[in-house]
Formats: sequence, structure tokens, C-alpha cells
Amino acid sequence: MPSDHSASSSDYLAAERTFLAWIRTGLALMGFGFVVARFGLFLRELARTTLTNMPRIESSGVSLAVGTSLLLIGSAVTVGATINHVRLVGRLNRGETNARPSGTAIAVALALSALGLALAAYLVYVS
Repeated sequence: MPSDHSASSSDYLAAERTFLAWIRTGLALMGFGFVVARFGLFLRELARTTLTNMPRIESSGVSLAVGTSLLLIGSAVTVGATINHVRLVGRLNRGETNARPSGTAIAVALALSALGLALAAYLVYVS
């Protein structure tokens, strides 16, 4: 729905800041996912080198699965943010001013909530 309102430079700059915030979020998720995925390996190596009289710690693979999930979510956030930014700039160029909720933000929130609930259930199950 084109309108008489043309986008100002502050509208474009706000879109750019939002895009960069999503990029930072995606990178943080990917970095955290890598750390989580390697945490199980770290614990195994620590147990092997310092706890010689302790029984061998078997990995359940949960840290690898959760870390990989976070890496994939981070990648999806980056791709979704790029698509959303291109669409938003296109709407600004056409003079459209209708605001819509961010599908990317909703999807990330739901995915992270599901991952958090699954991890909480796992921790309750293990303990």
C-alpha cells in the first residue's frame, strides 16, 4: 500500500541498525553453539587427565546435539535477517509504512524456547 510518506534517512538507518543487531545475534548463537558442542569433549579430556581414579565418563552426545542446534539456529537467524532486511528496504523504497511483526524474531524465540525446554527436561531426567 503506497502512501504519500517517503522514507527518511533515519528510517533506513534504523533498518540498518536492526539488521546489524540480528547479525550479532546470529553470530552469538553460532559462537555459543560451538562452545556447547565442544564442552562435552572438554569434560572428557579433563576427566581423562585429572581424574585417573574416577570411572570413565561416557558422553551422551547431548552437548553436540544442542551445540549443533544452536549453530543451525544462528545460521537461520542470519539468513532470515538478511531476507527481512531486503524486504524492509524494498517497502521503504516503495513508500509503504505498514508495520508487521518480525517473523524471524518470532521463529527464533519459539525455537530457542523449545530448545531450552528440551534441555531442561534432559537435565531433570539425568539428575
